[in-house]
Amino acid sequence: MSQLFSPLTIRDIILGNRIVVSPMCQYSAHDGMAGDWHLVHLGSRAVGGAGLVFTEATAVSPEGRISPQDLGIWKDEHIDGLRRIVKFVRAQGSEIGIQLAHAGRKASVREPWNGNKLVPEQAGGWTAVAPSAMPFSEGYAQPVELTAGGIQKVIDDFKAAARRAMLAGFKVLEIHAAHGYLLHEFLSPLSNQRKDEYGGSFENRIRLLTEVVDAVRADWPPGYPLFVRISATDWADGGWDIDEAVRLAGVLKARGVDLIDCSSGGLVPHQKIPAGPGYQVPFSQRIREVSGILTGAVGIITDAVQAETIITTGQADLVLLARQMLRDPYFPLHAADELRHKDIHWPLQYERARLR
Repeated sequence: MSQLFSPLTIRDIILGNRIVVSPMCQYSAHDGMAGDWHLVHLGSRAVGGAGLVFTEATAVSPEGRISPQDLGIWKDEHIDGLRRIVKFVRAQGSEIGIQLAHAGRKASVREPWNGNKLVPEQAGGWTAVAPSAMPFSEGYAQPVELTAGGIQKVIDDFKAAARRAMLAGFKVLEIHAAHGYLLHEFLSPLSNQRKDEYGGSFENRIRLLTEVVDAVRADWPPGYPLFVRISATDWADGGWDIDEAVRLAGVLKARGVDLIDCSSGGLVPHQKIPAGPGYQVPFSQRIREVSGILTGAVGIITDAVQAETIITTGQADLVLLARQMLRDPYFPLHAADELRHKDIHWPLQYERARLR
């Protein structure tokens, strides 16, 4: 039996296989509302057989968006559009999760195909916030340093967003603390130069993330899994690194986090990433072995044998695919055929095309 297609139970949720559609921003929402694009994009990956499908980074506040076109969950009006997607994905035999996010100092920029250029306030942009008043790079706005009240608002926003996610029907939730966005900015000494209880030591720099986790876990149903995505390293001297990531994983496990989604980078433009097939898998393996927490591997995972090997050798419990799932929404069905695994759900409407 293929290990890639073996089920995984996390709390009360059973994933039918270990293939996960990684959160991927679509920059296609209006006022944060999920629309037809999101239904078809996420729904087609469920039809394609993924065990778990994640929404894109979904903003917990208007100022937490990367771009004006980001998906949102900062008001109750967002619930119905998301609920429609949840129902469709689950009807295809997949589970669906939502990633909650705050862009921090990387906020208020245009979509990638429009150059990621700053959106000024007079053109519908907004003031970015950060742990320290340090812009991400030239061309990004100077962020405002969060006050104690601003930090509390971030915690409250994540908590309220988790409640809305539950009302929309989600049963898996991921907190985004990677890729140079707000929670990651607090973790790294390269972006966090605060002198208060949220800066300086490791314990202080992880404080906001742990407070967000505690606030979310307190209301998130005990049978529902909670993931956290982290950048395991900044790929930059003096920054957050794998040793701190391992320490953090142990702390989060003790606070009720079920899985660490192991990505990397995104904090500073001078990062030097040695990208290649499966280049982040060693991070998921080390965190899994040292902390004992479930992990997900992501990053240039593109074929069935590679994904099967990651699971079979214990390097991760889940594999998250991004660009490969854009190229091939039916990757799980094709991978099952390649691995000669017959026990995978095919939509009845597509059965006539199934290879026997």
